[in-house]
Amino acid sequence: MKIIESKEVYRCGLFRVTHDIAVDPKTGFRIERSVVRHAGSAVMMAVDEKKCILLVRQFRLPAMKKMWELPAGKVDDGEKPLQAARRELIEETGYIAGRLKSLGDFFTSPGILSEKMYVFAAYDLTRAQGAALEEGEEIELAPANLDEAIDMIRYGQIKDAKTIATLMMYDRFFRKG
Repeated sequence: MKIIESKEVYRCGLFRVTHDIAVDPKTGFRIERSVVRHAGSAVMMAVDEKKCILLVRQFRLPAMKKMWELPAGKVDDGEKPLQAARRELIEETGYIAGRLKSLGDFFTSPGILSEKMYVFAAYDLTRAQGAALEEGEEIELAPANLDEAIDMIRYGQIKDAKTIATLMMYDRFFRKG
C-alpha cells in the first residue's frame, strides 16, 4: 500500500490525527481512513528482588476509573524506546533498572492507531535519588508476584490491555520454572 494523500486534521502534545488515502499500486485497491498517529510507548515490567512485579495504580480519564497497570509512557522525540522505558520507570516507580530485557513489541489498536508498544523487563532494581512524578500524575505503587498479577487479570482487577498483554507474554514465553 502507498499513501497517496494525507491531511492532518488534529494535533496535540500526545498524538496527531491524519486523514489518509492509500492505494495498492498492483491491484488498485483503495482505502481511506482517519488514523491516530502516535510516536510509540515503552512498557516496563519491573521485577524486584523478591520476584514481585511493580504495578502502578492511577486514574485514567477515558476509563473514568483508577486502573492497575505496568509503568509505561510515550517515547519522546529523539528518544529510543529503551531510553523511554528507563525514564518512565524512574518517573512512575522511583526505581532504576540495573538490567533490562526486551520482551517484544505490539500494536495497541492497528485499525485506527499507529502506536507501537515496546515491552521491557527490568531487573536489579535500585531506588533512584530524587525521583518525582510528572505534573498531573497521582500514582500508587504495589508489588505482586506473577501468579497474583495473572489472578488480577482473571478476576477483572487488571483491565489495561498493555498490562494484560505484557504479563501474558512474560508468563507464556519468558517465565522460568
